[in-house]
Amino acid sequence: MATIGYLEMLVVLCFLLLCHRSWNKISLTTNWPIVGMLPGLLYALAVDIHDYGSQILKQCGGTFEFKGPWFANLNFLVTSDPMNVRHILTQNFANYPKGPEFKKLFEPFGDGFLNSDSDSWKFHRNMVQSHIRGSKFQLYLEKCIQGKVSKGLIPVLEQVSRLRTDVDLQDVFQRFTFDNTCLLVLGFDPKSLTVGLPEVPHEKAFDDVQEAVFNRHVWPESIWRLQKWLQIGKEKKLSRALQLIDQFLYQCIASKKEQFCRSKNQSDLQIEDKEEYSDILTANIEGESKINDGYLRDMAFNFIAAGRDTVSASLTWLLWLVSTHPDVKEKILEEIKVKLQVKEEDGKLRFFNVEELSKLVYLHGAVCESLRLYPSVPFNLRVSLQPDILPSGHRVNGNTRVFVSPYLMRNNEDTWGEDCLKFKPERWISEDGGIIHVPSYKFSAFHSGPRSCLGRNITFIQMKMIATAVLWNYDVQLVEGHPVSPSLSVLLHMEHGLKVRVTKTYV
Repeated sequence: MATIGYLEMLVVLCFLLLCHRSWNKISLTTNWPIVGMLPGLLYALAVDIHDYGSQILKQCGGTFEFKGPWFANLNFLVTSDPMNVRHILTQNFANYPKGPEFKKLFEPFGDGFLNSDSDSWKFHRNMVQSHIRGSKFQLYLEKCIQGKVSKGLIPVLEQVSRLRTDVDLQDVFQRFTFDNTCLLVLGFDPKSLTVGLPEVPHEKAFDDVQEAVFNRHVWPESIWRLQKWLQIGKEKKLSRALQLIDQFLYQCIASKKEQFCRSKNQSDLQIEDKEEYSDILTANIEGESKINDGYLRDMAFNFIAAGRDTVSASLTWLLWLVSTHPDVKEKILEEIKVKLQVKEEDGKLRFFNVEELSKLVYLHGAVCESLRLYPSVPFNLRVSLQPDILPSGHRVNGNTRVFVSPYLMRNNEDTWGEDCLKFKPERWISEDGGIIHVPSYKFSAFHSGPRSCLGRNITFIQMKMIATAVLWNYDVQLVEGHPVSPSLSVLLHMEHGLKVRVTKTYV
């Protein structure tokens, strides 16, 4: 394994050295001898893979076949064609599972719902669905968000406003969603979002996991496995990160089990009658008496990784878009005044509950539009079991990796019009003032088909409650000269964060 890995790296490095003087002439679509299209891919990664991918898919009609080096299994197909998306994720769903390749890439996620297929996936989904759609959890969700806004977000924004210092909103939102997701999943608040923004090692460890997983998508398996064996590079950082995360999770699991047993012994009340026992970990412990800690770890890891990063990334892009489009911000604030009968001149700190936010149609359109332009998961990986022909006419061989790209779907003029790259919440609002329904195979920020995201409602609630708390109570200005661009990651963060200055607008 190690010898093969060294040979592959030597071939690629030698080739890149030979053509390093002509990087500007390299095209992703050039299929070179031996190394295939890998040089073009590496060039795109060095420049801007998102912009480059948009150009390539536009040239290829929305679907592109990548040919990797002959010595590595790197061939794949990427599509943003809505008809192909519907075929892959819905109509021929059974032929496109995540597959063993996905599980290897996302090995740190264990046997959780993000990695699972078939019966295991159905078991995870049914258990999650039955809990998070219950009224008890919905009340707990709203209470957790409101508590974290008032006791975490507001004190931090108050301090930076008072001191007139810059703050990275992306970091703030990651801390918020980490704390809130830990509350929802573990019933425990790590309090990473507090004044002073303290370093919380197990919270930042999730960033190292993301980097390593992305690295595995780019390089041949033998190369990242060699890194893992030698404990170098991203794989070394991954090992250290997993130690921190696992220590944190297993401590929380042990504490929850002890708390659960103590409560059963000391009280005649049923667990479901106690508001403090509404978290997902408790539901799993209560529902399965023989459940093991490994399963609980994987379950919690998957939820926290997904909940922390998807929502925080979406919030960051939303606040940036609204802050750089004053007309949109003004319409959001005006809608709050009119529909919720709130007077801005009252000068009071205000939060809004779920019932109030459900009346804000333009806000909902702004959130949808932000998710359309910057979906938190830019690519979804599937693997074909059997040969297939897509609606676009492309042939897919068995055991072929297929990437569906929600991010690149934003460029589809047939769906969104010639102004598809413009931030326009109005495109989601009908003439009678309602929300326009767009099929998930055209708007796949929450995926599509049987594996559609169960956390869609949770995402909307969090984004609306947090965004309105910031926009109504503070003026957010981007720091002059601060660069904004998507990061190279399995999740669509901002590469340099979102540095802003915050000024409170209430007395």
